[in-house]
Amino acid sequence: MKKIHLSTTIAVFETVDELPTEVQALMNEAINTRKNAYAPYSQFHVGAAFLLENSEIITGNNQENAAYPSGMCAERVAVWKASSQYPKVKILKIAITASSINNIVKEPVAPCGACRQTLLEYEVNQNSNIEIYFMGETGNIIKTNSIKDILPLAFDKSFL
Repeated sequence: MKKIHLSTTIAVFETVDELPTEVQALMNEAINTRKNAYAPYSQFHVGAAFLLENSEIITGNNQENAAYPSGMCAERVAVWKASSQYPKVKILKIAITASSINNIVKEPVAPCGACRQTLLEYEVNQNSNIEIYFMGETGNIIKTNSIKDILPLAFDKSFL
């Protein structure tokens, strides 16, 4: 038996103002779209904004439904919207933010497992990394250089 050590390096920004200007604008788009989330059951609002290679910004927010699990996460709403509108255009950066009606979300909120797997598919297909920036409502922002940084030992089409 041998042991293999896996590690991820992340960058942590203390405020949105510390982000590169382009990413500040992207995060502000995510914050604005978060406000339009339909989350009457969880009271947990998520917004995502994607910067595409053609400079377009695509947004999405979570959409809940009383018939669980029929709702959809903000990240998958945005990635499918980007893919349907611009099918051959690469995704460069993603900004994600979350808030709750019940309390202030101070910790960065990363994509759920299903969203990580979905986003990985797009990163693999475009053959280039997608930077992710994610935060709560306030507090630190985490940056990763790739979906693979938050989904090590990932399953992709190469296994099929």
